[in-house]
Amino acid sequence: MQNNGRALNIGITGGIGAGKTLISLIFKNLGIPVYYADERARYLMNHDDNIAGKIREMFGTEAFLNGTLNRKYLAREVFSQAEKLEQLNRLVHPAVNRDYREWVSRQKNNPYCLKEAALLFETGSYRDLDQTILVYAPEHIRINRILMRDPYRLKEDVETIIRNQMDDEDKKKLADFIIFNDDDRLVIPQVLKIHKMLVSMQVS
Repeated sequence: MQNNGRALNIGITGGIGAGKTLISLIFKNLGIPVYYADERARYLMNHDDNIAGKIREMFGTEAFLNGTLNRKYLAREVFSQAEKLEQLNRLVHPAVNRDYREWVSRQKNNPYCLKEAALLFETGSYRDLDQTILVYAPEHIRINRILMRDPYRLKEDVETIIRNQMDDEDKKKLADFIIFNDDDRLVIPQVLKIHKMLVSMQVS
């Protein structure tokens, strides 16, 4: 039976290369709906005229290429300047949160739903969720994964992105659950254990 007539709102996050998208896919295969906050943020930056206009004001006309968000340019701008990253977050994240709340309102027939977001703790949006899951992997594994996945990236660029994200030890203190995706432990049993616990929270 549903608790208070709504699905639990569960956040799932992890640093770049930790594997949160892979873990989210496992939950999705268990029938759990997943809201991909970073994908929706890109969609809103491309299709919300108000947001797009403010991005042009902040970062110049180079922020868009042929009418589409110039992600490489924007990444270079924000990850080398913490102040600009903060400005972009203040612009985009409130819009994503509104979009997420509207999406959640349609998930009442599920015991819980997942919000996958890279900056769940950094933006403070975790406070609006019922529970949080951190996907953790050591930094050297994360760097290797990103370089294999994105051969156009330089190691130094990946290290800069990591430095601009919250330290994993601080994330661990805030997370309710931790999934270790470190190539030593199987992830599916960890997911199934958390899934069972979350479903049980909805049983009266």
